[in-house]
Amino acid sequence: MSEMVALGKAGTAIRKANDEGRAGLVGYLPAGYPSYEGGVDAIKALVDGGVDVLEIGLPYSDPVMDGPAIQRAAEAALAGGFRVKDLLRTVEEIAAYSDVPVLVMTYWNPIERYGVDRWATDFAGVGGAGLITPDLIPEEAAEWIAAADKNELDKVFLVSPSSTDERIRLTTSACRGFVYATAVMGVTGVRETASDLAAPLVARTKAATGLPVGVGIGVSNAEQAAAIGAFTDAVIVGSAFVKRLLDGEGPAGVRSLTESLAEGVRREPSAAAGR
Repeated sequence: MSEMVALGKAGTAIRKANDEGRAGLVGYLPAGYPSYEGGVDAIKALVDGGVDVLEIGLPYSDPVMDGPAIQRAAEAALAGGFRVKDLLRTVEEIAAYSDVPVLVMTYWNPIERYGVDRWATDFAGVGGAGLITPDLIPEEAAEWIAAADKNELDKVFLVSPSSTDERIRLTTSACRGFVYATAVMGVTGVRETASDLAAPLVARTKAATGLPVGVGIGVSNAEQAAAIGAFTDAVIVGSAFVKRLLDGEGPAGVRSLTESLAEGVRREPSAAAGR
């Protein structure tokens, strides 16, 4: 696999940011919250605020790896009748709105139920760039890897501080786009300080792959974005955006936070030298 192919859409966008001497900014929101249209407007606010890559969550009834904010939003979306077809419609609207790559973060069960090949075809057809699959490991992902490759979709798998070097090598070799490094053990949520586990995990992951490495779980302000952006290729933010919506701040609140975080990843010291 060539470097350009391995980078995919998301990796190419992150490397473009890195070429500017900064980390990329990846923004997450669940689809369908606070309503279908409200969710679309909030995701558009991420784009307008300056994210480099979008991560749209598929609401799921058993979100074991999500923190309370994302769980609350997902439960509300499902209670409002949100389904997989609505996610595809959301992706289509966002892809038509912007050239920012659109990834979907989803537990594996809904994709299996939908049909892996059918999903890959339909998702690519509406302009989706790829999937982040937190509960799917490469050894159990043969069907998804084949379908993703056929449709030129990014495949983002996760590594964590507990991953062995061998596990990191195996995981990164299956990725296209970037590698998702979970910086804090446990479920997602806003953290007051950046994890001390993040920098060593990024270093170990970079030793195994030429793909960009993104750090997720815990960033909520520009200072944290700057600190993490100093040693990684992309800063991933989710719960902090969801909290803005839960607090009733709407798309304006999402955009304001996005602009602040986008300024944060542009602060010195630049991470470019570390890349």
